Amino acid sequence: MTEVVGPRRELERIRDGDGPGADRARIALSGGASADRVRAAILALATGRGASSSTCPSDAARAVADDWRPLVPLARQLTRDLARTGAVRVTQRGAALDPEADWRGPIRIHLSAADDG
Repeated sequence: MTEVVGPRRELERIRDGDGPGADRARIALSGGASADRVRAAILALATGRGASSSTCPSDAARAVADDWRPLVPLARQLTRDLARTGAVRVTQRGAALDPEADWRGPIRIHLSAADDG
């Protein structure tokens, strides 16, 4: 059996810790709809990493699927949707991104101060 590493293992630790983000981690690790799982993974990973760190859309995709690359566009769109609602803050090279603007290249996802998991 292959050891689970990376973002999926991180979600398992968040789930098993039963603290902030645990409910979202449970959803992300469930067998539910892909969009719901990816959205939950984005929020659980951002919560688990805390205010001093960030995650990226590919981490959420990696956490929910072995074949994660096809999920990256969905993860980026869900990140944009979450940024529009204020649940997350998105940055690139340290600068905040407008959820309505065109995004190119790597982005980072930070949990908004208003969202406590």
